[in-house]
Amino acid sequence: MNINQEQLIIFQSVMETGSFSAAARKLGKVPSAVSMSIANMEIDLNLNLFERKGREPVPTPQAHVLYEKSAQLLIEMNQWKQQAFALSTGLESALNIVIVSELLHTHWVDYIRLIEQKFPTLQINIISAPQEDALAMLLDQSAQLAFMFEREHLDHREQFVEIKKEALVAVAANEHCLAQLDEVSFKDLVQQRQIVVASRDSKIKPELLFSKQYWRTDNHHSACMMILGELGWGVLPSEMFIENPKLSNQLKILNILDFTPKFEYYIDLVWSRESSLGVAAHYLIDHLQLQRKRAKD
Repeated sequence: MNINQEQLIIFQSVMETGSFSAAARKLGKVPSAVSMSIANMEIDLNLNLFERKGREPVPTPQAHVLYEKSAQLLIEMNQWKQQAFALSTGLESALNIVIVSELLHTHWVDYIRLIEQKFPTLQINIISAPQEDALAMLLDQSAQLAFMFEREHLDHREQFVEIKKEALVAVAANEHCLAQLDEVSFKDLVQQRQIVVASRDSKIKPELLFSKQYWRTDNHHSACMMILGELGWGVLPSEMFIENPKLSNQLKILNILDFTPKFEYYIDLVWSRESSLGVAAHYLIDHLQLQRKRAKD
């Protein structure tokens, strides 16, 4: 059996137009070419697809069954060809993107949609991880791109483009002892347990760690639940209060004396200098760099 894409298109056209001659006009072919293609298809399939007793061919029940499958098969064949062409021009076979846990509530999906619209056949894998793990995934090349907070110390292997600012706030549950204070000193903070979002690797010191005693988790949603449970205070994205207005009645933003309780960080798109990035990754990087340039002009 050797059915090709052109035969499927001819078969589909005959089914939709109702005759060999109409299908030929639609496809810009001579009727004999259409008739021959259908005859060869019937031989290959060992099936009678059309009854030819009258002026026009009448589809058999078998033809109706195959017609229902042919449209999806043609779509898949076109997608396969598009994918093959894209790969030949440097498109990745898959693009792994890691989102830092605290940034899951941001509009990162907009950037994924941008890639999908340009490269609809590309396999995209999204991973969530703490900041330190996200950077490790970039450097060991298990991910190609990462949405991360700006880093205090840059690794010489990383490159990035700034996207926007994100605010974090120090909070405690309303019944927590820190929430009872009008003003919280740094000494008060360090003496109370902190719930910190940190790497799953316990050997890596968490960022934004202030307290002497701390518990760690790998995402801000579980951190929020622990803080609500009065197990400690912590630093959470301020947009969580927009995402879940009920939090404003359950958590108190701490008024810290020694430094501002509102930490502003840039969100960066980060990649490794050592990675051989594909077309889709470069497309997003170029898009964000252009956005950044326009914002400055």
